[in-house]
Amino acid sequence: MISRCYLEITNICNLDCVFCPKTKRAGRSLSIEDFDLLTDRLRNEIKFLYFHLMGEPLMHKHLKDFILMAKDKGFIPVLTTNGTLIRQRAEALLEAHPHKIQISLHSHEGNGKEHPEEYIQHIMQYATRAAADGTIVVLRLWNQGGLDAANEHLLQLMEAYIPRPWTERYDGYKLLDNIYLEYDGVFEWPDAESEEYESEEVFCYALRNQIGVLVDGTVVPCCLDHDGDIPLGNLFQQSLSEILASPRARALYDGFSHHMASEPLCRRCGYAAVAKRFRKK
Repeated sequence: MISRCYLEITNICNLDCVFCPKTKRAGRSLSIEDFDLLTDRLRNEIKFLYFHLMGEPLMHKHLKDFILMAKDKGFIPVLTTNGTLIRQRAEALLEAHPHKIQISLHSHEGNGKEHPEEYIQHIMQYATRAAADGTIVVLRLWNQGGLDAANEHLLQLMEAYIPRPWTERYDGYKLLDNIYLEYDGVFEWPDAESEEYESEEVFCYALRNQIGVLVDGTVVPCCLDHDGDIPLGNLFQQSLSEILASPRARALYDGFSHHMASEPLCRRCGYAAVAKRFRKK
């Protein structure tokens, strides 16, 4: 079983974050019928179902239905959001009760927005209610070494809702039961045309513990293939086992087993290069 699948329920977003690579693909959102078919083909193959790759999942009108459908099929649903629509979708999220929601606080400064008081208010009000109901809430500041000038002000605003002291962790803080603040550095998304991070020796857990499925059903190796540069097959037309057994997928998997990348995009992955992730011991 693959640990996680990043299922893109929409590739449409309401923000224009400077750190986001965007997508050149046409805007599209899954219908309930599409979601039902894709999740049927992922069932018993995937543990955690992440409702994100590109796009803002809270924009999707069927988000609550999708979370409930995923749970009924045995998936553990996880959301990643910029948090700007949390007030409008809070009740639906509380009713659907996803396992975890990850909120990218750095998106506020990443859009040049000022005066984050209302933004933080809505997030913290939702976070405390959701956490009390058992949902894990991760507040992300993935902007270390980049657009992080407003971080201290954001922390001060958060303290008004959950006073310090917070419990220090390896990646940030535990603010309260089920509420975490997570730091990480900025990174460059992989670019097949860039030579900045090119490396001959590459290891990645793509196809081992993660895959991505774009909104048109295209299966990609990981959550960073935002434009479908490595299409392995289409889940609307094939089973997941057929796709993972394809020559291109096998070449990628076997290459990583020998610390080699068969795809140019993987040889130029800034996420792995800068953050030193995916290093097989």
